[in-house]
Amino acid sequence: MAEPGYDPDFLDTTLAPPQAPDEPGPFPELERPLDYVHFSLRMHPTRRLAWWVAWNIDGLRLFPGDSISRSGERFRADPRIPAEAQTLDAAYADNRLDRGHVARRSDLLWGTLDEARAANSDSFHFTNITPQLDDFNQSGRGGSWGLLENAVLAQEGLEDRRLTLFAGPVLRADDPDYRDIVQVPREHWKVVCYRIEGQLRSKCFVLSQDLDGVVDRSFLDDFDTYLVPLELLEERTGLRFASLRDAVPAGLRLPDGPVLVADAEEVDW
Repeated sequence: MAEPGYDPDFLDTTLAPPQAPDEPGPFPELERPLDYVHFSLRMHPTRRLAWWVAWNIDGLRLFPGDSISRSGERFRADPRIPAEAQTLDAAYADNRLDRGHVARRSDLLWGTLDEARAANSDSFHFTNITPQLDDFNQSGRGGSWGLLENAVLAQEGLEDRRLTLFAGPVLRADDPDYRDIVQVPREHWKVVCYRIEGQLRSKCFVLSQDLDGVVDRSFLDDFDTYLVPLELLEERTGLRFASLRDAVPAGLRLPDGPVLVADAEEVDW
């Protein structure tokens, strides 16, 4: 089996995961990333959620999502870090919160059949899960959010049908507390990187979820996806994408401000 984890050189240019600020926490095990098949992630030191998740998609070796069953797969804690550092089942019992994948299960089902099955199983670790309202996570009601990767893979001139992605929750200090277990993120973010006709490109997106009317929408409305400039994404997340800034020309990091994405296929990829 291939080496596990996110491959920063997947697009023939080194794209390191974002740099997180130094924040103290009680668990030294969270100071380094965790590797899985086809993805890696870094847990936040105190929020019990991923700070970021990084993954690759090989579209030429991608299995259809329904060809590898999720039946029998259970959401589970990662035994490599303390259970107390993870948001587990108690946060999702008897409410509208879904266990939402950060790295999509269907994105990870590539390579050999054994690799795809292993990646499928790895995607169910709670470290790759965030609390998402059922409207956000089910039946495609998040609009274009779940279709961004599909739209890029359909582009003419996409080199080797390959994508690199970074994503995670926007972890704000004023996110609402739930059951004294977890602060539920109001927003999620995603960065899609790819090559078209030899040119490395990237697009950054943010999506909000309305938490019973308490969300501060700012420029965001319920379940709408917005294309945002890299600088704004860094400001909202506190993360820094130094390698992305160095590798992608500034002219391809448009727009100047948030732009509503009504249809993922209409993005100027």
